[in-house]
Amino acid sequence: MREIYVQAGQPGSIAVAEDGRLAEYLLDGENRAAESVYLGKVERVVPGMKAAFVDIGQEKNGFLPLEERSQSLTLPRLQAGMTVLVQVKKDAQGSKGAFLTRDVTLCGEYVILMPLNRYVGVSGRVEGEEPREAMRALGLRIAQGRFGLVMRHSAPGAAEEVIREEIASLLEKWETIRKAAPTAHAPSVLYAPRDLLDSVVADYRPRGIDRFITNDLAAAHRLFGIAPVTLAGDDMMALSGLEKQRDKALRRQVWLRSGGTLVIDRCEAMTVIDVNTAKFTGQRDLEETILRLNLEACGEIARQVRLRNLSGIILIDMIDMEAEESRQRVLEELKQCFAADRVKTVIHGFTSLGLIEMTRKRSRLPLADEWTAPCSACGGEGRVMHKEEGHG
Repeated sequence: MREIYVQAGQPGSIAVAEDGRLAEYLLDGENRAAESVYLGKVERVVPGMKAAFVDIGQEKNGFLPLEERSQSLTLPRLQAGMTVLVQVKKDAQGSKGAFLTRDVTLCGEYVILMPLNRYVGVSGRVEGEEPREAMRALGLRIAQGRFGLVMRHSAPGAAEEVIREEIASLLEKWETIRKAAPTAHAPSVLYAPRDLLDSVVADYRPRGIDRFITNDLAAAHRLFGIAPVTLAGDDMMALSGLEKQRDKALRRQVWLRSGGTLVIDRCEAMTVIDVNTAKFTGQRDLEETILRLNLEACGEIARQVRLRNLSGIILIDMIDMEAEESRQRVLEELKQCFAADRVKTVIHGFTSLGLIEMTRKRSRLPLADEWTAPCSACGGEGRVMHKEEGHG
């Protein structure tokens, strides 16, 4: 059962609960730029990095690769001082500025429109050769070489007429952006993405929404007809236990129901998750005991990654398994547990050191960055000095 809580306030927040357990807790007041389209100004081009740094009006200049991945996209050569139409792919985070692209995409519920290239594809979440071929054929029939499309996970369940109407609406948005660019001042915003509520609803609607709970009458009217709506008080997040679950997700250690633990450590380059037996001993042979704990850990790892909004490279140190069959079962379980994640996630498999390697697309700030601040006394390290007496 999936319930979405929408709480109005300054700032507002949105929580997604699945079978009573918190899966996402999003702060609506975050100044998010991802998916926004800007008219920027190229500050400098660095050939050695194959990139340009572009002023889009943020504190740090954005990072724009000189070459885009799409083979069907032809763009002019960048030079310092020129204006350029760019879209934010990843928000600025820490010491890094926003990651930019010139290959603009406009996201709908059923399709992703790419007005500047001609690629037509199907989301990896669409399973089965026949549905995938049908969706690609539909995309090619609609695009006819005029623009690019990616058919999203929800597309197979929609009527062709509905998909065509959405594409027409997205093309109108692109035309508005294109016409505004020549006379706009650089830097300036030409297009802002969907608000948080629309984005969450569009992503979860194909996966199923059982109920909305909100203290916002205006939001209730927007959500009416999608799923049943329940009006609640301003303290609904606390009364439902969601705030308590959120606060637990800010801790380093997570207890599993069996008595095992997860230890989650974020660093600059990646996130490392360690699975430990702790109080779990099991009642069968050693291999079966380890497999059982690792399978249980998969579900909690997926929930914690989504809830904490961890991204980039993630390494998981499962308890060592001898049998290759056990390792494959764990990989399949992990993939199934991440199927509900609305953020693109790829499970790459085991490394030569026996670690599971996965990547997750960066979207929004991590939960810890939204709700906590670095310790000013220790520069964010979270450590204190030893007392001088008796040390050394």
